[in-house]
Amino acid sequence: MDTKKKELVGDFAREGQTYTQVEIETLDHDFSSAGAGKVIPHGLLDLAKNIGYIHLNMSHDTSEFCCDSVALWWEGQGIVQSPTATRLLILCDGGGSNASSRYVFKEALQALANRLRLKIRIAHYPPYCSKHNPIEHRLFPHITRACQGVVFHTLEVVKNYMEKAYTKTGLKVVVSILDGIYQTGKKCANGFQKTMEIVFDKLLPRWNYEAIPQ
Repeated sequence: MDTKKKELVGDFAREGQTYTQVEIETLDHDFSSAGAGKVIPHGLLDLAKNIGYIHLNMSHDTSEFCCDSVALWWEGQGIVQSPTATRLLILCDGGGSNASSRYVFKEALQALANRLRLKIRIAHYPPYCSKHNPIEHRLFPHITRACQGVVFHTLEVVKNYMEKAYTKTGLKVVVSILDGIYQTGKKCANGFQKTMEIVFDKLLPRWNYEAIPQ
């Protein structure tokens, strides 16, 4: 599970080359005010099935967005593929919207476990170790390649090109647009740490813990 670089949506030039039948004009400066906003992707990779799931939003990269992305995957695909599952194991980086040190993420995670009625086990990669996360080399580089040189005129264009990503080993990519407005700067509810059902491992508890449905 991870989020990658946020890109401007609009008539902005992007790195790389692509082939077209007509000339495409772009703006000569990347002023965000001239575009429709930034696209924020959140990605998940099913290692067993070699399927990547990308959820796009144009609000903010928050813990709630991160957990809504997981919920969208589970309710749309995960539960169909694994109807008897009682718990999830999620590997993720230690910073950003799913930062290991932020209780606002743990609060969103607790709400996710309650919503899905699943135990959700989190295993964070420590700082400078995210390069070992399989999603970093089995999904994201191929998404980047599929979108190389493409002008992101609209969110639908982003979706269509990301879905074209593939590998010779059979990677498939499913892309959805996750509507919603996510506010930044939120803090945990008072008393959350006393009422949460987050069980920390005895070994490396900072990086490994499990949210249990309440």
